[in-house]
Amino acid sequence: MLTTIDTRHGTANQHSYSNGNTLPYTGVPFGMNYFCVQTNGDNGSWWFHPEDRVFQGFRLTHQPSPWMGDFSHLVIAPVSGAVSKTESYFNQGSFRPEEATFQPHYLNIYSERHRILSELTGFTYGGHLKFTYERKNEVPGFFVRSKGPAEFKNEGDLITGFISNYAGSEDKDLKMYLAISLSESITSCQIEKNERMISLDKETIQLTDPDIYFSFETSSQKKVVELTLATSFISPEQALLNLKREQGISFEEHKEKAANKWVSYLNRIEVESKNKEQVALFYQMMYRSFLFPQTWHEINEQEEKVHYDTLSKSVKPGPYYTNNGFWDTCRTIYPLYSLIATKEYEDMLEGFYNAYQNSGYLPKWLSPDERGLMPGTLIDAVIADAAVKGIKSEKMPQFLEAMIKAATTNSGKDNYGRQGTEDYLKYGYVPSNYHESVNHTQDYAYSDFCISRVADVLNDKKTQEEYEKQSLNYRNLVDTEFGVLRAKDADGTPKTPFNPYAWGRDYAEGSAYQNSFATFHDYQGLIKVHGGKEKFTEIITNLCNTYPIFDVDGYGFEIHEMSEMAAIDFGQIAISNQPSFHLPHLFNYVGQLSTTQHILKELMTRAFELGYRGYPGDEDNGSMSAWFVLNSMGIYPITLGSGEYSIGIPLFDKVTVHLANGKDLTIETNNNVPQYHYSKEIRLNEEVHQDLFFTHKDLMGGAHIEFDLCLVPPTTTYTDSQLPYSLTK
Repeated sequence: MLTTIDTRHGTANQHSYSNGNTLPYTGVPFGMNYFCVQTNGDNGSWWFHPEDRVFQGFRLTHQPSPWMGDFSHLVIAPVSGAVSKTESYFNQGSFRPEEATFQPHYLNIYSERHRILSELTGFTYGGHLKFTYERKNEVPGFFVRSKGPAEFKNEGDLITGFISNYAGSEDKDLKMYLAISLSESITSCQIEKNERMISLDKETIQLTDPDIYFSFETSSQKKVVELTLATSFISPEQALLNLKREQGISFEEHKEKAANKWVSYLNRIEVESKNKEQVALFYQMMYRSFLFPQTWHEINEQEEKVHYDTLSKSVKPGPYYTNNGFWDTCRTIYPLYSLIATKEYEDMLEGFYNAYQNSGYLPKWLSPDERGLMPGTLIDAVIADAAVKGIKSEKMPQFLEAMIKAATTNSGKDNYGRQGTEDYLKYGYVPSNYHESVNHTQDYAYSDFCISRVADVLNDKKTQEEYEKQSLNYRNLVDTEFGVLRAKDADGTPKTPFNPYAWGRDYAEGSAYQNSFATFHDYQGLIKVHGGKEKFTEIITNLCNTYPIFDVDGYGFEIHEMSEMAAIDFGQIAISNQPSFHLPHLFNYVGQLSTTQHILKELMTRAFELGYRGYPGDEDNGSMSAWFVLNSMGIYPITLGSGEYSIGIPLFDKVTVHLANGKDLTIETNNNVPQYHYSKEIRLNEEVHQDLFFTHKDLMGGAHIEFDLCLVPPTTTYTDSQLPYSLTK
């Protein structure tokens, strides 16, 4: 299973079009660092392409997305032969992508120019590299390249120092400390100066944008050199401690340990199908689901978790996780963890609370600290979902306090907390003078619901009732003429003229079609405001059947999400982006399971593929992969905080989920053939299941679920109680 995963899945991208915008990360699940092959360091955030044949070296990266950029990155590039210039262009060589190995735990690249076999495997705080120099009587060596200020100390078989580069951080001098042990002592350390290579006599080298060439003694035989690299954001001493814990472990042992970590996560869900390509695709998605958030904390000498706080520039106790945007990941990643990785979920929640203690506000987009991107404060959904599922229960009083602070207090900074807090509380919506005001309004309303759920768990009825009432604020923007949410100014005047196809301005990365249906907690209320089920069915049917036209409006040019929506041609369902993730399931709220199932099966089998062009848009930190994982099992968590999963249609003959509590959830699909898009009967624990949802309690009890598929959709009538969760009944 592990060795069939090719990490280049979804990596064929450019600025104007995304097939995932993923990178081929090698390391361990939730590692502090990942390693990738760099093929074009001059191409900004798109420094890897799977069809390039250039090997510039192994890049240690913390880039969660090309739109976020990289921080604390460096490249290690092995070379053989005389070196006269340090620039990458003069030292890079070709490789054969079709013969290379790109796996979650292992990289294997052969340089045709230098005749070097380069191998790499990872561990949480670094990696183990192995270079086999085949050219005899030629100088073997390697470059270390980085950007920004750096310091290195060469001690023969040990290199220490730091690099300092970042895409965005509260600490403008953020350093990543390095400790690199070598199996063979360095005989020469050089840099280029005045167009010639000069040796460095000083023990400590201080440079900006370093390109440092280290070389070894020439041999008449094939030479093998190993590097074990560890990093720290805390101190040089911590980097050495992180390295010390990995020394004495052979390359093959490190490789096996990394493989075992991956297998322990991949094996938590087993799928069986006659369609082997779909099985392979599923495990590509599983791999992506356990990359983020990344570990930021480290283990000190007392074996305690500690982390570097970029605001106070000091070391704080406890876990911390980074490279995570909750607007993207809250919808799918954490619900998946609630089933199969609750220990990790709990530790992450502890880390997110530490982020709150450091800054005074719960995080929105960490990389490495708060970047403040995207609307809303949707970590609230992650907390509420944990609360109703009994995850990290002891922390919920503190989380409730933190959630309420964000809901009532403006931070005074663009990157912390809610924007337009006072106006939202004053008007019941965020006025249109705020960018993406519609998304802010509905996301705040949903966060209010999430606050009410945590209050309910804590038996705080007053807070529960207050925030349940406030969670209906989305209704203040409902436009019944167009069937969408429409921005208003502070005087209550709707945006005029109004173009439902216009992207941007009042909407985040979409138009009114994609961004008017995130009232996750109150669909029956939304249906009633729009005039009832028949009218609402007409609205969402029209959304699906409207040609994927768009107007660039607020952007002034065509952004990649527009191109991707047009390319897959699923009407206005822009599955390329998170606002559309739940749209197929809206038909369940009007009792049309068959329509939900039809759209989902078409999306799963047509919009996703195995290979370099794997995704219909940005994959975004595992969120789109987890969307596929959950929907391919026939379940999807629309209303986080309700403890329910909307029913869809499974892709596989059999799925066995090894739940975090030790029990197994089994999902079997009968008559599972490509042309069958509907279920004529669903059974839960051998009894016919009429509801259009499963509860978390059902699943965690070790349920046995069966779907009987059919060719023609059955005519079924559902009672209100059989429809998925809604605050308004």
